[in-house]
Amino acid sequence: MLYLLAVLIGVIAGLRAMTAPAAIAWAAHLGWIDISGSPLAFMGHAWTPWIFTALALVELVTDQLPSTPSRTVPMQFGARIVSGALCGACLGAGGGVLLAGAVLGAIGAVIGTLGGSRARGRLAGSFGHDRPAALIEDVVAIGGALLIVAVP
Repeated sequence: MLYLLAVLIGVIAGLRAMTAPAAIAWAAHLGWIDISGSPLAFMGHAWTPWIFTALALVELVTDQLPSTPSRTVPMQFGARIVSGALCGACLGAGGGVLLAGAVLGAIGAVIGTLGGSRARGRLAGSFGHDRPAALIEDVVAIGGALLIVAVP
């Protein structure tokens, strides 16, 4: 189950790079996942969830801007992979498999980035414009992240 959750949180990072770490930071801070004895313990510190939440909110707004680059450009893609690896590692650390969690989180981020881009493109085509598709993706990312961190 832990391996599946690591992949799924990576998928969320592929959809929204900062939503996944915000959810993980809150889960660590609230004690839902225990990473206190790991190198990732900083994710549960008092300010970390607030910082990632602010970054996630900024991302939700900037994603709606027409000037925002595609998630598949190297910088955006790389950020999503790093975010997925970090979040997967946090889930893995709670179960004693930090490295496996990181790898699976990164794989999930690739899946989420490419699959999310394709799904959003199709939804936007169906709606005739991008905003409804972006909002649906926001709901999926936030809801999915909350469900994933509530499981462990």
